[in-house]
Amino acid sequence: MALHIKYGVSTWLWASPFSTETTQELFPKIAQLGFDVVEIAVEDPTLIDVKKVKSALTDYGLETAICGAFGNSRDLTNESKQVQQNGLSYIESCLDICAELGVSFFAGPMYSAVGKARMLKLDQRKAEWDLAVHNLQKVCDMAGARGLNIALEPLNRFESDLVNTTADVMRMVKDINHPSANVILDSFHMSIEERDVEQAIKSVGDKLIHLQVSENYRGAPGSGQTPWDAYKRGLEAIGYKGIVSIESFTTQNVELAGAVCFWTPKADTQDDFAKDGLKFLKSWAE
Repeated sequence: MALHIKYGVSTWLWASPFSTETTQELFPKIAQLGFDVVEIAVEDPTLIDVKKVKSALTDYGLETAICGAFGNSRDLTNESKQVQQNGLSYIESCLDICAELGVSFFAGPMYSAVGKARMLKLDQRKAEWDLAVHNLQKVCDMAGARGLNIALEPLNRFESDLVNTTADVMRMVKDINHPSANVILDSFHMSIEERDVEQAIKSVGDKLIHLQVSENYRGAPGSGQTPWDAYKRGLEAIGYKGIVSIESFTTQNVELAGAVCFWTPKADTQDDFAKDGLKFLKSWAE
């Protein structure tokens, strides 16, 4: 059975941070390569003129998705109320961008800062979990007021100590208890954390509203050890009809590369990465 999906690619494959000027180089390229969707990674909302980005999307016949970047200064589980508020304000700016661009959800591991990986006592862990839930309820209220959803992303154990698996993220969605709370999955993190990716996808069901993919080593889809047949069976079982978006990174931005431990390129060129990955995904989805 063929999957009825749209094919996307993250701006992080080529550039960081995304800005209005990024559209001039990337959007025509992404359209020419044959993608339906450009997934914009919003690191700094002030670098983005939303009206110009919207016009460029129209010019090149592209749809878009929006994901966020969550460093220490945007940590919703930080002890500092100021840091928490900074995170909430950043998320609100991203939700406004979503609303202006006609995007139905904002995605990312917004429950905590990426890179917080510690062995905590159970009471400390519960306190951080409860704080994340409390602040994400605020986020969901902001999203709901705009007619939007959020998509929470589990990260592998080396990048987060709070939400690592589909079981974790579904527990968080249940605790948030808000219709705007949904899930994004990333095959790279799943390759580390999930015992059975097909069952993991089924366990999320209709809460899955976005899927990011790469190989187990963050390379182009189809070039590694990812169990693609299991992914397809899982997506078929839940009737997934959303976006399947390639997410990986470039070594050209030293700060981003360091943050994601990306020491060497994963293809001869980033364009080859995107082209080969898309060719594989189209064959896989048939």
